[in-house]
Amino acid sequence: MHTGGYYESVDTHRFEPTAHASGVWDPDEQHFSPLAGLMVHAVDRYLAGRPDTGPTLSRISFDILGRLALDECEIRVETLRPGRTIELLEAVALIAGRPVVRARAWLLADRDTTEVAGDTADALTPPEALTPWPLTSVWPGGYIASLDVRPLAPPRPGRTTAWVSTRLDLVAGQTVSPLASYIALIDTANGIAVRQPPTAWMFPNVDLTLHLHRRPEGRWTGLDTTVTFGPAGQGVTSTVLHDLTGPVGHAQQILTVRPLPATD
Repeated sequence: MHTGGYYESVDTHRFEPTAHASGVWDPDEQHFSPLAGLMVHAVDRYLAGRPDTGPTLSRISFDILGRLALDECEIRVETLRPGRTIELLEAVALIAGRPVVRARAWLLADRDTTEVAGDTADALTPPEALTPWPLTSVWPGGYIASLDVRPLAPPRPGRTTAWVSTRLDLVAGQTVSPLASYIALIDTANGIAVRQPPTAWMFPNVDLTLHLHRRPEGRWTGLDTTVTFGPAGQGVTSTVLHDLTGPVGHAQQILTVRPLPATD
């Protein structure tokens, strides 16, 4: 049963985040994960009415430009490079009139390549066979509390493979695409394989880049995640993305790593 959503629609371009969208580093900020899904939803609506044979979203990169306050956001989409087989779109999320996330999406034409399709990664153990893990034991926030997380093995520092799902709507009362719902959970990757406790270190990501070789299906997002910290304040979260059938693509996040100030 659905018990609400991460956002409520204000009008065609504006959305109000609910408490379920609150983040991990600051309860007055949005977690980026549902906002990424919301931006894909805006892209879907921008493309609505086009023929099914049009280009398919195959890569999207999000740059986080500033603080994601838990306030009303506006999303605008435009075409930067039109084309029948290759197209580039840009989506911008604004809060209080200021751009806070800028996303660029490449759409590539569909064609039958079944004859040469293949991947080296195996399908993951299905979530029904796994035990839920309360991610709230690691992180605070309404977004984290909304998740059903099921690791394939006990999480290790810097390495976890897990399924993530939610019963909440992305936008309350609205139907969204499987792709938008899937992408709305991917930014969770940086939180499932922490190398250091977030009570001592901060390691937020300033971007998220996704490459997809096929469309994900179903309500589960599979994250096969590795987190690396470098010696000079940077880190990388790398994820092989799965649905119940198998791998669908890859995600990368660059991290800024710094210690939290000591408190008495």
